[in-house]
Amino acid sequence: MSDVVPLDVIGRRIEVNGEFATVRFCGAVPPVAGLWLGVEWDNPERGKHDGSHEGTMYFKCRHPTGGSFVRPNKVNFGVDFLTALKKRYVLEDGSDDDGKSSSLKVGSKQVQTVGFDSITKKQSENKLQFPSDSPTPAGTFSNLKILVLNKMGVTWAEVLRCAPSWPVLEELYLKSNSISISERPANVLQKMRLLDLSSNPGIDENQLCLIAYLPRLEHLLISDTGLSSIHFPDAGIGCKTSMFPSLQYLVVNDNKISDWSFINELDKLQSLQALSCTRNPLTEGNKAKEIIIAKIGQLKTLNRSEILPDERRGAELDYQKAFGNEWKRAGGHMDPDKNRPNAEFLLAHPRYQLLCSKYGAPEDEELKTQQPFMLKNQLLTLKIKCSSKPEQKVLEKQLPDSMTIQKVKGLLSRLLKIPVSEILLSYESPKMPGREIELGDDLQSLQFYSVENGDCLLVRW
Repeated sequence: MSDVVPLDVIGRRIEVNGEFATVRFCGAVPPVAGLWLGVEWDNPERGKHDGSHEGTMYFKCRHPTGGSFVRPNKVNFGVDFLTALKKRYVLEDGSDDDGKSSSLKVGSKQVQTVGFDSITKKQSENKLQFPSDSPTPAGTFSNLKILVLNKMGVTWAEVLRCAPSWPVLEELYLKSNSISISERPANVLQKMRLLDLSSNPGIDENQLCLIAYLPRLEHLLISDTGLSSIHFPDAGIGCKTSMFPSLQYLVVNDNKISDWSFINELDKLQSLQALSCTRNPLTEGNKAKEIIIAKIGQLKTLNRSEILPDERRGAELDYQKAFGNEWKRAGGHMDPDKNRPNAEFLLAHPRYQLLCSKYGAPEDEELKTQQPFMLKNQLLTLKIKCSSKPEQKVLEKQLPDSMTIQKVKGLLSRLLKIPVSEILLSYESPKMPGREIELGDDLQSLQFYSVENGDCLLVRW
């Protein structure tokens, strides 16, 4: 460290007492004599101002407290490239701290790797300079398919300015850059399949509309952005939006989603198959998972768990019962000619009418208030038919709806004198004639499979 300043000091990366910054100004700052460097800190809490002093703006910072003035002799301008490379990527002679090594195949050769865990920890928070006066020629990185720019202080404008250089880019990671989407990507990023905008506070539904017509975007990660709402204005109730036409996987964890209208809107996405939405106010309720499944009809995976057909059926039937009384008060009716729920109900429950068409409208008996702590209100009267022996008399039993399939099989084993291991169990409902639902998970209850009064258990062995 000395008072000597490099000729190309503006834009140089520096280090001061373990903190990193970028030089934005070099010169005098009256009335104090001597040479000063105006720096923008990577950590905005380290600074004191926005680049101004006593009413004079010397340089600009993205954050109001991101700037400081420091003397050149306090600054470390770095080391030569080879030294930095060795330090950053752990290329010094000898093994790493724990001596762990692993094997990696490169082409047809097996390579021994040492210290990859340490390397991974250090591959972040680089700061890039994007020259505004000399745009990169189109196609410079003609084969680049995956680009990670996490924690690099890039802006959306800089991304779009460089995007013509990445004509076949498929995955772009822009996590933790304080990015604000300011304009549509016109004629760029058209082959991108994955975009990670997580941990960029302030991204809202209006900004998402600007990237909504990327034709091949399949994966969108927008966790930890403060997002609370989303709306697709081109699609009404029960219709599909033309926005995000290829989006299959959406991640919105750690946001501020607290209204079911957000989930209603997601059902408008024509290609959505997987959703992750953990750690949101909306998902704190006990029945949140089932309601999400019922509200998004095409969803196949929720929070990284596959939605099985029986689970979907149970969730949709439970949802139908839970809001059945509200449906009736809003104008819903068993008679299709009289079934006209009002617009307010349809806005809150856009799939309800479809569920009525799928399973039949809920009957008054189903909508009576339950008393779950009284055993008589939990008993189901079920028929038991031996499909393997049609000549055997049909039995009738009352079973608790909380009874597991495993215990049902144990009961049937004693009644029919057959080994539990040989029993195959399913059921059919008068509401869905001709359809047979398998009871395949021994640990689930009759209630889980939406078995109701009057249904028939089918036993095979």
